[in-house]
Amino acid sequence: MLALDHLKKIILAIQPLQDNVWNEFASIWKPYEAKRKTLLTKAGETERYLYFVLDGVQRGFYAHDDGREATIVFTYAFSFSGIADSFLLQQPSRFFLETLTASSFLRTEYKQVNNLLQRYPDFQACMFKSLSFTFAGVLERQIELQCFSAEEKFRALLKRSPHVLNLIPHKYLASYLGIDATNFSKLLGTVRL
Repeated sequence: MLALDHLKKIILAIQPLQDNVWNEFASIWKPYEAKRKTLLTKAGETERYLYFVLDGVQRGFYAHDDGREATIVFTYAFSFSGIADSFLLQQPSRFFLETLTASSFLRTEYKQVNNLLQRYPDFQACMFKSLSFTFAGVLERQIELQCFSAEEKFRALLKRSPHVLNLIPHKYLASYLGIDATNFSKLLGTVRL
């Protein structure tokens, strides 16, 4: 399946678009590749790109002044990537986006997305629904982080995305869950779904 076919499948599942709108949307995407451990976006920079991941794994993270990092999100094949708030608001990012593996993408720029948003109500509806789904996921994750035990967070992750254990280094998964790496290792050996 071609890269744009994957993108079309995702977009049309969110919101049907008229053929002319889809064709214009499809035309704004360009291939892009990055090596492992490439910083795609740095804190303090404004996110210029929206990515559609074709291959590889990326993580968005916050870096505290004392050197600690908090992993916020992972992206991988057939998901969107980028620092969303910085992209949408065109303001400096508080987060970093890096590739954990060599990665290939389709990517587009803010001005191209914004142009479509200004011209097509169908595209506005698609963006609104996408952001609504994203916001719902963020709220669910906030509940997990604040209310769940380490084991409950681990179980929720495995239920939602069991494949990540083989894709993502465990130290980043532990950071994502907000648990100590040692506790994460213990959970790996004891928790069964």
